[in-house]
Amino acid sequence: MKNVLKKIGKVCAWFFGIFFGVLAVLCVITLAWGDVQRWRGAVTESLPQTPEDFVPTVRLIAFCDSHNENENVADAVDTAYTLFDNDPVYAGVDGIFGIGDFSSVGFEGDYQAFSEVLFSHVRKETPCINVIGNHEFKQSYYNDLFAKYFPNEPNCVTEINGFSCIAFSGDRSLTEWTFTPSSLKWLSDAVKEAEAKADGKPVFVFQHPHPWGTVYGSTVWGTPQLNVIFSQYSNIVDFSGHSHFPMNDPRSINQSLYTAVGCGATARFELDNNYIVGQHPDGYDTAAEMCVIEANNDGAVRIRGYDLNSDTWFCDYFVANVNDRSTFAYTYKNMKAHDSAPVFRDDAKATAYRNENGEWVISFDEAKSNFIVHDYKVIIKDKNGKRIFSKNFVDDYFVIDEDDTADFRIGTDTLTSGESYTLRVRGESAYHLYSGWVEIPFQAQ
Repeated sequence: MKNVLKKIGKVCAWFFGIFFGVLAVLCVITLAWGDVQRWRGAVTESLPQTPEDFVPTVRLIAFCDSHNENENVADAVDTAYTLFDNDPVYAGVDGIFGIGDFSSVGFEGDYQAFSEVLFSHVRKETPCINVIGNHEFKQSYYNDLFAKYFPNEPNCVTEINGFSCIAFSGDRSLTEWTFTPSSLKWLSDAVKEAEAKADGKPVFVFQHPHPWGTVYGSTVWGTPQLNVIFSQYSNIVDFSGHSHFPMNDPRSINQSLYTAVGCGATARFELDNNYIVGQHPDGYDTAAEMCVIEANNDGAVRIRGYDLNSDTWFCDYFVANVNDRSTFAYTYKNMKAHDSAPVFRDDAKATAYRNENGEWVISFDEAKSNFIVHDYKVIIKDKNGKRIFSKNFVDDYFVIDEDDTADFRIGTDTLTSGESYTLRVRGESAYHLYSGWVEIPFQAQ
Protein backbone atom coordinates (compact mmCIF):
# COMPACT_ATOMS: atom_id res chain seq x y z
CA MET A 1 0.00 0.00 0.00
CA LYS A 2 2.85 2.38 0.86
CA ASN A 3 4.39 1.83 -2.59
CA VAL A 4 1.05 2.52 -4.24
CA LEU A 5 0.67 5.75 -2.27
CA LYS A 6 4.21 6.79 -3.20
CA LYS A 7 3.49 6.21 -6.88
CA ILE A 8 0.26 8.18 -6.63
CA GLY A 9 2.16 10.96 -4.88
CA LYS A 10 4.78 11.06 -7.62
CA VAL A 11 2.13 11.15 -10.33
CA CYS A 12 0.34 14.00 -8.56
CA ALA A 13 3.60 15.86 -8.11
CA TRP A 14 4.42 15.50 -11.79
CA PHE A 15 0.91 16.55 -12.77
CA PHE A 16 0.89 19.67 -10.62
CA GLY A 17 4.46 20.46 -11.60
CA ILE A 18 3.57 20.36 -15.29
CA PHE A 19 0.32 22.25 -14.69
CA PHE A 20 1.93 25.10 -12.79
CA GLY A 21 4.86 25.13 -15.22
CA VAL A 22 2.51 25.60 -18.18
CA LEU A 23 0.61 28.23 -16.19
CA ALA A 24 3.84 30.10 -15.48
CA VAL A 25 4.81 30.04 -19.16
CA LEU A 26 1.38 31.36 -20.13
CA CYS A 27 1.71 34.15 -17.55
CA VAL A 28 5.10 35.14 -18.96
CA ILE A 29 3.74 35.12 -22.52
CA THR A 30 0.72 37.17 -21.39
CA LEU A 31 2.89 39.77 -19.68
CA ALA A 32 5.27 39.95 -22.64
CA TRP A 33 2.43 40.41 -25.13
CA GLY A 34 0.86 42.99 -22.84
CA ASP A 35 4.11 44.96 -22.91
CA VAL A 36 4.12 44.76 -26.72
CA GLN A 37 0.58 46.12 -26.76
CA ARG A 38 1.06 48.94 -24.29
CA TRP A 39 4.52 50.23 -25.02
CA ARG A 40 5.33 49.53 -28.66
CA GLY A 41 5.42 52.34 -31.20
CA ALA A 42 5.78 56.10 -31.17
CA VAL A 43 3.34 58.81 -30.15
CA THR A 44 2.38 60.83 -33.21
CA GLU A 45 1.29 64.44 -33.35
CA SER A 46 -2.04 63.45 -34.87
CA LEU A 47 -3.88 60.36 -36.06
CA PRO A 48 -3.93 59.62 -39.80
CA GLN A 49 -6.54 61.11 -42.09
CA THR A 50 -7.53 59.49 -45.36
CA PRO A 51 -5.93 61.55 -48.16
CA GLU A 52 -8.32 63.20 -50.57
CA ASP A 53 -6.48 61.59 -53.47
CA PHE A 54 -6.73 58.03 -52.08
CA VAL A 55 -8.14 55.75 -54.79
CA PRO A 56 -8.66 52.10 -53.85
CA THR A 57 -8.20 49.17 -56.19
CA VAL A 58 -10.35 46.84 -54.09
CA ARG A 59 -13.36 47.24 -51.80
CA LEU A 60 -14.60 44.51 -49.44
CA ILE A 61 -17.48 44.31 -46.96
CA ALA A 62 -17.35 42.30 -43.72
CA PHE A 63 -19.96 41.61 -41.05
CA CYS A 64 -20.25 39.13 -38.21
CA ASP A 65 -22.43 37.68 -35.47
CA SER A 66 -25.84 38.06 -37.04
CA HIS A 67 -27.34 35.15 -35.01
CA ASN A 68 -30.45 34.72 -37.16
CA GLU A 69 -31.07 38.47 -37.43
CA ASN A 70 -31.12 37.98 -41.18
CA GLU A 71 -32.91 41.23 -41.92
CA ASN A 72 -29.73 43.00 -40.81
CA VAL A 73 -27.71 40.82 -43.18
CA ALA A 74 -29.96 41.82 -46.07
CA ASP A 75 -29.67 45.45 -45.00
CA ALA A 76 -25.86 45.25 -44.92
CA VAL A 77 -25.63 43.86 -48.43
CA ASP A 78 -28.22 46.23 -49.92
CA THR A 79 -26.66 49.23 -48.19
CA ALA A 80 -23.21 48.35 -49.48
CA TYR A 81 -24.43 48.33 -53.06
CA THR A 82 -26.39 51.55 -52.53
CA LEU A 83 -23.35 53.31 -51.08
CA PHE A 84 -20.89 52.27 -53.74
CA ASP A 85 -22.65 51.46 -57.01
CA ASN A 86 -22.09 55.00 -58.22
CA ASP A 87 -19.13 56.00 -56.08
CA PRO A 88 -17.27 58.65 -58.12
CA VAL A 89 -13.84 57.63 -56.82
CA TYR A 90 -14.13 53.86 -57.09
CA ALA A 91 -17.44 52.21 -57.90
CA GLY A 92 -18.62 48.81 -56.79
CA VAL A 93 -18.28 46.09 -54.15
CA ASP A 94 -15.62 43.49 -54.95
CA GLY A 95 -16.29 40.96 -52.20
CA ILE A 96 -18.48 40.23 -49.17
CA PHE A 97 -17.30 38.28 -46.12
CA GLY A 98 -19.50 36.83 -43.38
CA ILE A 99 -17.22 35.97 -40.50
CA GLY A 100 -19.23 33.55 -38.44
CA ASP A 101 -22.05 33.05 -35.95
CA PHE A 102 -24.87 33.49 -38.41
CA SER A 103 -26.60 30.75 -36.38
CA SER A 104 -27.79 30.28 -32.81
CA VAL A 105 -27.23 26.57 -32.22
CA GLY A 106 -26.03 25.35 -35.61
CA PHE A 107 -29.19 23.63 -36.80
CA GLU A 108 -29.88 23.26 -40.51
CA GLY A 109 -32.76 25.73 -40.43
CA ASP A 110 -30.33 28.47 -39.45
CA TYR A 111 -28.05 27.66 -42.38
CA GLN A 112 -30.96 27.59 -44.78
CA ALA A 113 -32.51 30.84 -43.61
CA PHE A 114 -29.21 32.73 -43.58
CA SER A 115 -28.01 31.48 -46.96
CA GLU A 116 -31.36 32.14 -48.64
CA VAL A 117 -31.40 35.75 -47.44
CA LEU A 118 -27.71 36.33 -48.11
CA PHE A 119 -27.59 34.95 -51.63
CA SER A 120 -30.88 36.54 -52.63
CA HIS A 121 -29.27 39.93 -51.96
CA VAL A 122 -25.67 39.34 -53.05
CA ARG A 123 -25.24 39.75 -56.79
CA LYS A 124 -23.91 36.80 -58.75
CA GLU A 125 -20.81 38.68 -59.86
CA THR A 126 -19.79 39.49 -56.25
CA PRO A 127 -17.67 36.86 -54.47
CA CYS A 128 -19.35 36.02 -51.16
CA ILE A 129 -17.27 34.05 -48.65
CA ASN A 130 -18.38 32.77 -45.24
CA VAL A 131 -16.57 31.16 -42.33
CA ILE A 132 -17.74 29.02 -39.44
CA GLY A 133 -18.20 30.48 -35.97
CA ASN A 134 -18.45 28.77 -32.61
CA HIS A 135 -22.25 28.68 -32.72
CA GLU A 136 -22.13 26.72 -35.96
CA PHE A 137 -19.69 24.31 -34.30
CA LYS A 138 -22.32 23.38 -31.72
CA GLN A 139 -23.38 20.58 -34.07
CA SER A 140 -20.90 17.89 -35.06
CA TYR A 141 -22.20 17.73 -38.64
CA TYR A 142 -21.29 21.35 -39.41
CA ASN A 143 -19.09 20.38 -42.39
CA ASP A 144 -22.00 18.69 -44.16
CA LEU A 145 -24.28 21.67 -43.61
CA PHE A 146 -21.64 24.15 -44.67
CA ALA A 147 -20.98 22.25 -47.90
CA LYS A 148 -24.72 22.08 -48.60
CA TYR A 149 -25.41 25.82 -48.21
CA PHE A 150 -22.20 27.63 -49.12
CA PRO A 151 -20.09 27.52 -52.29
CA ASN A 152 -16.71 28.10 -50.60
CA GLU A 153 -14.64 25.76 -48.46
CA PRO A 154 -14.54 26.68 -44.74
CA ASN A 155 -10.81 27.34 -45.13
CA CYS A 156 -10.04 28.97 -48.45
CA VAL A 157 -8.09 31.68 -50.23
CA THR A 158 -9.86 33.94 -52.72
CA GLU A 159 -7.95 36.28 -55.01
CA ILE A 160 -9.87 39.52 -55.51
CA ASN A 161 -8.35 42.19 -57.74
CA GLY A 162 -4.89 40.81 -56.98
CA PHE A 163 -5.39 40.77 -53.19
CA SER A 164 -5.23 37.50 -51.24
CA CYS A 165 -8.27 37.12 -48.98
CA ILE A 166 -7.89 34.24 -46.54
CA ALA A 167 -11.03 32.83 -44.90
CA PHE A 168 -10.25 30.62 -41.92
CA SER A 169 -12.71 28.52 -39.92
CA GLY A 170 -10.50 26.01 -38.13
CA ASP A 171 -11.97 22.79 -36.77
CA ARG A 172 -14.34 21.61 -34.08
CA SER A 173 -12.58 19.76 -31.31
CA LEU A 174 -13.48 19.00 -27.70
CA THR A 175 -15.05 22.42 -27.38
CA GLU A 176 -17.41 24.28 -29.69
CA TRP A 177 -14.49 25.63 -31.63
CA THR A 178 -10.79 25.10 -31.65
CA PHE A 179 -7.93 25.91 -33.93
CA THR A 180 -6.31 22.50 -34.13
CA PRO A 181 -2.65 22.02 -35.13
CA SER A 182 -3.65 20.82 -38.60
CA SER A 183 -5.92 23.80 -39.23
CA LEU A 184 -3.28 26.22 -37.93
CA LYS A 185 -0.77 24.65 -40.31
CA TRP A 186 -3.22 25.30 -43.15
CA LEU A 187 -3.47 28.93 -42.08
CA SER A 188 0.29 29.31 -41.75
CA ASP A 189 0.86 27.84 -45.20
CA ALA A 190 -1.89 30.02 -46.71
CA VAL A 191 -0.36 33.16 -45.19
CA LYS A 192 3.14 32.26 -46.40
CA GLU A 193 1.89 31.67 -49.92
CA ALA A 194 -0.07 34.92 -49.91
CA GLU A 195 2.95 36.81 -48.59
CA ALA A 196 5.16 35.42 -51.33
CA LYS A 197 3.04 37.10 -53.99
CA ALA A 198 1.75 40.14 -52.08
CA ASP A 199 4.17 42.54 -53.81
CA GLY A 200 3.54 45.28 -51.24
CA LYS A 201 -0.20 44.71 -50.96
CA PRO A 202 -1.91 43.85 -47.68
CA VAL A 203 -2.95 40.25 -47.02
CA PHE A 204 -6.50 40.10 -45.65
CA VAL A 205 -7.57 37.41 -43.18
CA PHE A 206 -11.14 36.79 -42.04
CA GLN A 207 -11.91 34.49 -39.09
CA HIS A 208 -14.43 34.42 -36.28
CA PRO A 209 -12.55 34.90 -32.97
CA HIS A 210 -10.27 37.83 -32.26
CA PRO A 211 -6.52 37.33 -32.04
CA TRP A 212 -5.95 37.41 -28.30
CA GLY A 213 -4.82 40.65 -26.68
CA THR A 214 -5.39 42.88 -29.69
CA VAL A 215 -8.79 44.53 -30.16
CA TYR A 216 -11.48 45.38 -27.61
CA GLY A 217 -12.94 42.15 -26.23
CA SER A 218 -10.08 39.92 -27.33
CA THR A 219 -8.68 39.15 -23.88
CA VAL A 220 -11.79 37.07 -23.15
CA TRP A 221 -13.21 36.34 -26.61
CA GLY A 222 -9.90 35.71 -28.39
CA THR A 223 -7.37 33.02 -29.17
CA PRO A 224 -3.58 33.37 -28.80
CA GLN A 225 -2.60 30.91 -31.55
CA LEU A 226 -3.29 33.44 -34.28
CA ASN A 227 -0.66 35.86 -33.00
CA VAL A 228 2.08 33.29 -33.53
CA ILE A 229 1.32 33.31 -37.26
CA PHE A 230 0.22 36.89 -37.86
CA SER A 231 3.00 38.57 -35.88
CA GLN A 232 5.57 37.43 -38.44
CA TYR A 233 4.14 39.74 -41.10
CA SER A 234 3.42 43.45 -40.84
CA ASN A 235 1.05 43.50 -43.81
CA ILE A 236 -1.52 41.12 -42.33
CA VAL A 237 -4.85 42.91 -41.86
CA ASP A 238 -7.13 40.67 -39.83
CA PHE A 239 -10.91 40.97 -39.39
CA SER A 240 -12.75 39.13 -36.64
CA GLY A 241 -15.86 39.10 -34.46
CA HIS A 242 -17.08 36.72 -31.74
CA SER A 243 -16.99 39.20 -28.84
CA HIS A 244 -19.92 41.37 -30.01
CA PHE A 245 -17.95 44.33 -28.65
CA PRO A 246 -18.91 47.43 -30.68
CA MET A 247 -16.75 48.56 -33.56
CA ASN A 248 -17.31 52.21 -32.72
CA ASP A 249 -15.11 51.76 -29.68
CA PRO A 250 -11.64 53.02 -30.74
CA ARG A 251 -10.01 49.93 -29.22
CA SER A 252 -11.57 47.88 -32.02
CA ILE A 253 -8.55 48.63 -34.17
CA ASN A 254 -5.09 47.66 -32.97
CA GLN A 255 -1.63 47.67 -34.52
CA SER A 256 1.12 46.00 -32.57
CA LEU A 257 2.98 43.87 -35.10
CA TYR A 258 0.13 43.72 -37.63
CA THR A 259 -3.33 45.26 -38.02
CA ALA A 260 -6.29 43.71 -36.21
CA VAL A 261 -9.87 44.92 -36.54
CA GLY A 262 -12.93 43.89 -34.54
CA CYS A 263 -16.04 44.11 -36.70
CA GLY A 264 -18.67 44.61 -34.00
CA ALA A 265 -21.89 42.69 -34.54
CA THR A 266 -25.07 42.67 -36.58
CA ALA A 267 -27.12 41.30 -33.69
CA ARG A 268 -26.72 42.26 -30.02
CA PHE A 269 -23.72 44.03 -28.55
CA GLU A 270 -21.79 42.92 -25.51
CA LEU A 271 -19.46 45.11 -23.46
CA ASP A 272 -17.41 45.04 -20.28
CA ASN A 273 -17.71 47.06 -17.10
CA ASN A 274 -14.68 47.27 -14.82
CA TYR A 275 -13.15 44.49 -16.95
CA ILE A 276 -16.11 42.19 -16.31
CA VAL A 277 -17.56 41.02 -19.63
CA GLY A 278 -21.11 39.96 -20.32
CA GLN A 279 -22.59 43.43 -19.87
CA HIS A 280 -25.76 44.15 -21.84
CA PRO A 281 -26.82 47.74 -21.18
CA ASP A 282 -29.98 49.31 -22.58
CA GLY A 283 -29.85 49.39 -26.37
CA TYR A 284 -27.45 46.45 -26.71
CA ASP A 285 -29.93 44.57 -28.91
CA THR A 286 -29.90 47.28 -31.60
CA ALA A 287 -26.58 46.13 -33.07
CA ALA A 288 -26.25 46.46 -36.83
CA GLU A 289 -22.70 47.32 -37.90
CA MET A 290 -20.67 46.49 -40.98
CA CYS A 291 -17.05 47.05 -41.90
CA VAL A 292 -15.92 48.54 -45.22
CA ILE A 293 -12.37 47.74 -46.32
CA GLU A 294 -10.55 49.54 -49.14
CA ALA A 295 -6.94 49.19 -50.25
CA ASN A 296 -4.62 50.07 -53.08
CA ASN A 297 -1.65 48.28 -54.63
CA ASP A 298 0.88 50.39 -52.71
CA GLY A 299 -0.03 49.01 -49.28
CA ALA A 300 -2.49 51.67 -48.13
CA VAL A 301 -5.67 50.50 -46.40
CA ARG A 302 -8.79 52.40 -45.37
CA ILE A 303 -11.16 50.80 -42.82
CA ARG A 304 -14.55 52.29 -42.03
CA GLY A 305 -17.46 51.34 -39.80
CA TYR A 306 -21.06 51.89 -40.86
CA ASP A 307 -24.11 51.79 -38.61
CA LEU A 308 -27.08 50.32 -40.47
CA ASN A 309 -29.68 51.60 -38.01
CA SER A 310 -28.81 55.27 -38.38
CA ASP A 311 -27.19 55.06 -41.83
CA THR A 312 -24.11 56.72 -40.38
CA TRP A 313 -20.36 56.36 -40.79
CA PHE A 314 -18.89 56.17 -37.30
CA CYS A 315 -15.16 55.52 -37.76
CA ASP A 316 -12.56 56.03 -40.50
CA TYR A 317 -9.04 54.60 -40.12
CA PHE A 318 -6.25 54.96 -42.65
CA VAL A 319 -3.05 52.91 -42.75
CA ALA A 320 -0.61 54.54 -45.16
CA ASN A 321 1.70 51.55 -45.52
CA VAL A 322 1.05 48.14 -43.99
CA ASN A 323 4.63 47.15 -44.81
CA ASP A 324 6.21 49.63 -42.39
CA ARG A 325 5.57 48.96 -38.71
CA SER A 326 7.34 52.15 -37.69
CA THR A 327 4.42 54.12 -39.18
CA PHE A 328 1.67 52.19 -37.36
CA ALA A 329 -0.48 54.79 -35.65
CA TYR A 330 -3.22 52.61 -34.13
CA THR A 331 -1.13 51.15 -31.35
CA TYR A 332 -2.54 51.06 -27.85
CA LYS A 333 0.16 53.50 -26.75
CA ASN A 334 -0.57 56.05 -29.46
CA MET A 335 -4.35 55.78 -29.24
CA LYS A 336 -4.22 56.30 -25.49
CA ALA A 337 -2.02 59.35 -26.04
CA HIS A 338 -4.73 60.80 -28.30
CA ASP A 339 -7.54 59.97 -25.90
CA SER A 340 -8.68 62.55 -23.37
CA ALA A 341 -10.33 62.49 -19.98
CA PRO A 342 -14.07 63.14 -20.22
CA VAL A 343 -15.21 66.71 -19.58
CA PHE A 344 -18.68 67.78 -18.44
CA ARG A 345 -20.31 71.04 -19.45
CA ASP A 346 -20.27 73.70 -16.75
CA ASP A 347 -24.06 73.90 -16.96
CA ALA A 348 -24.68 70.13 -17.04
CA LYS A 349 -28.18 69.25 -15.85
CA ALA A 350 -29.89 66.12 -14.58
CA THR A 351 -33.53 65.04 -14.39
CA ALA A 352 -35.41 62.20 -12.73
CA TYR A 353 -38.66 60.72 -13.99
CA ARG A 354 -40.60 57.48 -13.85
CA ASN A 355 -40.77 55.26 -16.92
CA GLU A 356 -43.77 53.18 -17.95
CA ASN A 357 -42.70 50.42 -15.54
CA GLY A 358 -42.61 52.80 -12.60
CA GLU A 359 -38.81 52.79 -12.41
CA TRP A 360 -36.93 55.98 -11.69
CA VAL A 361 -34.74 57.02 -14.62
CA ILE A 362 -31.94 59.49 -14.06
CA SER A 363 -30.86 61.38 -17.17
CA PHE A 364 -27.89 63.76 -17.29
CA ASP A 365 -25.90 65.65 -19.91
CA GLU A 366 -23.10 63.45 -21.20
CA ALA A 367 -19.44 64.24 -20.82
CA LYS A 368 -17.28 64.51 -23.95
CA SER A 369 -13.96 62.89 -24.80
CA ASN A 370 -11.77 62.71 -27.90
CA PHE A 371 -13.14 59.24 -28.61
CA ILE A 372 -15.97 58.00 -26.40
CA VAL A 373 -17.07 58.01 -22.80
CA HIS A 374 -17.28 54.31 -22.05
CA ASP A 375 -18.86 54.31 -18.61
CA TYR A 376 -19.88 56.37 -15.60
CA LYS A 377 -19.63 56.02 -11.85
CA VAL A 378 -22.68 57.62 -10.26
CA ILE A 379 -23.63 58.37 -6.65
CA ILE A 380 -26.95 59.86 -5.54
CA LYS A 381 -27.25 61.74 -2.24
CA ASP A 382 -30.39 62.99 -0.59
CA LYS A 383 -30.92 66.55 0.65
CA ASN A 384 -29.07 65.70 3.87
CA GLY A 385 -25.99 64.48 1.99
CA LYS A 386 -26.66 60.79 2.71
CA ARG A 387 -25.67 58.35 -0.02
CA ILE A 388 -28.77 56.44 -1.15
CA PHE A 389 -27.56 54.89 -4.42
CA SER A 390 -24.34 54.15 -6.32
CA LYS A 391 -23.57 52.32 -9.53
CA ASN A 392 -21.13 51.88 -12.40
CA PHE A 393 -22.87 51.69 -15.75
CA VAL A 394 -21.81 51.51 -19.39
CA ASP A 395 -22.84 54.44 -21.56
CA ASP A 396 -24.89 53.74 -24.68
CA TYR A 397 -22.19 55.16 -26.97
CA PHE A 398 -22.72 52.16 -29.24
CA VAL A 399 -26.15 53.53 -30.20
CA ILE A 400 -25.63 56.14 -32.92
CA ASP A 401 -28.30 58.82 -32.44
CA GLU A 402 -28.85 62.50 -31.64
CA ASP A 403 -29.28 61.92 -27.91
CA ASP A 404 -26.59 63.66 -25.87
CA THR A 405 -27.71 62.45 -22.45
CA ALA A 406 -26.75 59.41 -20.39
CA ASP A 407 -29.51 57.48 -18.61
CA PHE A 408 -29.68 54.86 -15.89
CA ARG A 409 -32.48 53.20 -13.90
CA ILE A 410 -32.53 52.94 -10.10
CA GLY A 411 -35.68 51.01 -9.20
CA THR A 412 -39.15 52.08 -8.15
CA ASP A 413 -38.75 53.24 -4.55
CA THR A 414 -35.29 54.85 -4.30
CA LEU A 415 -36.51 58.43 -4.77
CA THR A 416 -39.47 60.41 -3.45
CA SER A 417 -41.41 62.65 -5.81
CA GLY A 418 -40.83 66.33 -5.17
CA GLU A 419 -37.66 65.80 -3.15
CA SER A 420 -34.28 67.32 -4.11
CA TYR A 421 -31.15 65.23 -4.64
CA THR A 422 -27.57 65.53 -5.83
CA LEU A 423 -26.03 63.41 -8.57
CA ARG A 424 -22.28 62.92 -8.19
CA VAL A 425 -20.81 61.53 -11.42
CA ARG A 426 -17.45 60.67 -12.95
CA GLY A 427 -16.83 59.56 -16.55
CA GLU A 428 -14.24 57.10 -17.86
CA SER A 429 -12.87 57.12 -21.42
CA ALA A 430 -12.03 54.17 -23.65
CA TYR A 431 -8.40 54.15 -22.52
CA HIS A 432 -9.21 54.53 -18.80
CA LEU A 433 -8.83 58.27 -18.38
CA TYR A 434 -11.16 59.82 -15.79
CA SER A 435 -13.01 63.07 -15.46
CA GLY A 436 -13.18 64.90 -12.19
CA TRP A 437 -16.21 64.33 -10.01
CA VAL A 438 -19.11 66.61 -10.91
CA GLU A 439 -22.09 67.31 -8.66
CA ILE A 440 -25.41 68.08 -10.34
CA PRO A 441 -28.56 68.93 -8.34
CA PHE A 442 -31.91 67.58 -9.51
CA GLN A 443 -35.45 67.06 -8.30
CA ALA A 444 -37.51 63.89 -8.58
CA GLN A 445 -40.55 64.71 -10.72
